[in-house]
Order: sequence, then structure tokens, then C-alpha cells
Amino acid sequence: MTDQFFGITDTGKHRQNNEDTFIAELTANNRFIIACVIDGVGGYSGGEIAAALAREAILRRLDKPSGEIIPMIIDCFKLANEKIIQEKQRSKEHDNMACVSTLAIVDIERNQFYFAHVGDTRLYLVRDNSLVKISHDQSFVGFLEDSGRLSETEAMNHPKRNEINKALGLDVQLGKDDNYIETGQSPFLPGDMLLLCSDGLTDMLDSAKIRTIITTDGALKEKGNKLVEAANRNGGKDNITVVLVQNNKAQLQFDTTRPAVNPKKNSDTITATSEFHEQAPVKAQPAVVVRSNKTLIAVLSLLTLIFLAASIWQYLQNQNQTNAAAKTIKVVVPVKKVKNKQEIKLQQAINRLKGHILILSDTTYTAPILISEAILLTKDSLLIKAKGKIVLQCDSGYKGEAFRLSSKCKNIVLDSLSFVNFPIGITSYNNALTLKNTRFINCQIPMQNSFIVADKKYINGKLPGIAFKADSIPVKNK
Repeated sequence: MTDQFFGITDTGKHRQNNEDTFIAELTANNRFIIACVIDGVGGYSGGEIAAALAREAILRRLDKPSGEIIPMIIDCFKLANEKIIQEKQRSKEHDNMACVSTLAIVDIERNQFYFAHVGDTRLYLVRDNSLVKISHDQSFVGFLEDSGRLSETEAMNHPKRNEINKALGLDVQLGKDDNYIETGQSPFLPGDMLLLCSDGLTDMLDSAKIRTIITTDGALKEKGNKLVEAANRNGGKDNITVVLVQNNKAQLQFDTTRPAVNPKKNSDTITATSEFHEQAPVKAQPAVVVRSNKTLIAVLSLLTLIFLAASIWQYLQNQNQTNAAAKTIKVVVPVKKVKNKQEIKLQQAINRLKGHILILSDTTYTAPILISEAILLTKDSLLIKAKGKIVLQCDSGYKGEAFRLSSKCKNIVLDSLSFVNFPIGITSYNNALTLKNTRFINCQIPMQNSFIVADKKYINGKLPGIAFKADSIPVKNK
């Protein structure tokens, strides 16, 4: 357990009190590492109290971990939310207090980490000297930065940088909205590192400077202290909190094996391994006297010619049969392309869904989902919503659609998905399809709709006025 985790918090250069707090400790008989950063919402009275209440609630729930990990850490936030709201109701002085938090549970034995996030504290993964931002800031400026509309520098200097959309202690119904708490899990490989931090760090240091400090050789304590010192040198405008966790198992090293080289043969150095034995003298055989008989010789010659001709004929017959068999056997069997794990997982998630809402997180589908066979939707009503960047991309050689709605579908809503390079993006029937913040990129036919009518009947009516419009930015959920 040497140098596996470290946490530090600092008041900064401008604040009089520290509304930040953190957790960095072991639980469950040293099976899990708890890593958590909590930031009392600045500008509201009682932010420091809200952070302390959240820390206490989280530690109490994780003192004896039970159940699946993701629901357990969601439960931690629910309990923290309840404690803060109870205190607000008890004391009007703290009526506006709240806090934001990022919580990670690290299972070193199984090389996995799990996280939950609310607000604008952050979680980063460091792997192979790269710094990858895992959490998404739940603020308007954070959305603009994550969607590429603002650069990191522009976001850091934006006047509304610290205006958040979500926090613990603001919503009594926390947890009933599936989008309120961001969650996920990921492999945590030997050599990987997690960085959890408050905005007091990320408002002062850009990702390049953070990466430079955190990937330098040294103990976690040394790296944590250097991050805080650098943030203070750049202004220290807010409280600064850093928690680091490292998987310090030995990284696997694979040596390249050179192909074996056959030694060159040298006639001057060949060593004979066979044993030679002197052969016994061959005894002389008695001479055989052959009597001359011209008739016998002629008969034998004729029989030899007949035998030779028969052998040639049989050989030619065998060759013809072999060639015919080869032609018969040489059949080209079309190979069906094997579906990849991502699209299998997506189809299974749709098929096994018990309710009517399916959330697709980019922490689960981390790369474009290659589609080699249409994803079939058969539910009466279904909402498929993306959290983060979810892209469905046409696999090479596939000529079909990405989503195929069956005639059973009555109300299908697709929210924040992207379709790339499909001959047909979506096929549907009647008026079943609704799109929100959906993009079609290089799709020959984005949507193809069919209407089912009764056979041999007189049909009256007209096509409905289906309206799809383009927006420059995603439409906010109401």
C-alpha cells in the first residue's frame, strides 16, 4: 500500500476560510481506496458546513460497503444531499448552502475504478504520460468547452466559469433524474493514476501544466504539493484541493524475441553424427544360366507393352477425376462479418431494458460504436439518450441502416446521438420517430420513413407535416 494515495487541501491566496475538503483512505479491509473531493459552493453561506456534512455522510455509507459499487456511490450522494437539505431546513442562516463533489472508489485488486460526479470538481486519468479528463463540468461554460465551442483558455477566463447547474443540497429529488449524477467505471491498469481536484486547481492551471507536474518522477505527496504551489503562484484565487491515487503494481514488460537464425553450414566444420559400420563381404551367388527362347521373349515383350498402356490409361483417368474433384471442391463461401462487442452490448442493452429510458454513457462506450448490422428497436415507447459523446459509425462494407424501427414502435426518441457514414441512418414506420440534438454526418439518406396501410382498402388522409430543423447548438432539455 506504499504511496498509493495522497490528498491535500489549501486555502489559497484570496480566501479567508477553506470550503474544500477531501477523502483519501482505505475501506473494506483495505480492498478499496476512497478518493473524494468536495467543494462548498463559493459565494453561499455555509459552503464549508455543506462540504463537511457531505464528507461525513459519504464516509458513513462506505464504512461497510455493500451491494454493487455504482449504486453504492450514488447512494453516498443521495445521503449527503439529504443531510445538507435537513440542515438548511433546520437553520435558515444556511438556506443557500450546497456543495459539488467527485467521488471515486478504486479496486486495486481487480484493476478497476468507479466514480460519481456532481458539479464542477474534476476527475482525470493519467495513463502513459497522457492526461484524460473523465468527468464533465455541469455548467454552461463546461458544456461549451466539452463541445469544442470554447478553448480551454477561453473557458478558464470566462466570466460565468463558476456558475454551475447541479450541486448537492439544491434538489430534494436528487437521484430521480437519471442525468443528475454522472457515473461510470473504467479499467485502472498498473502504472495508471487518478487525479481528483477542485476548480481552485483547474481555474489556475491548464491541462498541459497539470500533466507536466503529475507525470514527473516523484512520490504522490511531492506531486500533490507541487500542484498546489503552482496554483498559488498563478493567483490562488480559490481553495485548492488535490487527491491522487496510483496503481503501483509493476507494469508488464514484454521483451521482443528475435527469430532464431540457422547457422550457416560450413563443409570444413561439419561433424558427422551417423555411425559408419564396415559392411560384411557379400558372398558370391551361383550363376544363373538363362536359356535362349525367342518365342518366350516376344510374348513377354507384348505383355509388357499391354501393361504399360494400361498403366498410362489408368493414370490419365485418375488425373481427370482429380481435376474434376478439385473443380467441385473449390467453392467460395461468403464469410459473414463478426459483430463487434460494442454493437452487441448496445443491442443487448436495448433488448434487456425493463423501462422506457436507456442512457448511453461515453464512459461505457468509449470509442465510436461500429455498426455492421442494424440495431433493431421493437418497443412501443423508448427514449435513448446519450451522456457525453456517443457516435454510431458505419463499419466498412456495411450497406444498411444504423437503427431499424419495427412497425410496433409508437414513440421512439433519440437524443444527442451522432450517425456517421451510413447509407441510411434510420428507417422507421408511421410517426414513431422523434429526434433531439441528433446529428447525421456524411449519411446518404439520414432518415427513411414508411407508412403502413390496410391492404385492398380505400385509404383517405394525407402525410403528416413532420418537421425536422437544424440548430447550430444543441437544444436544452426543458
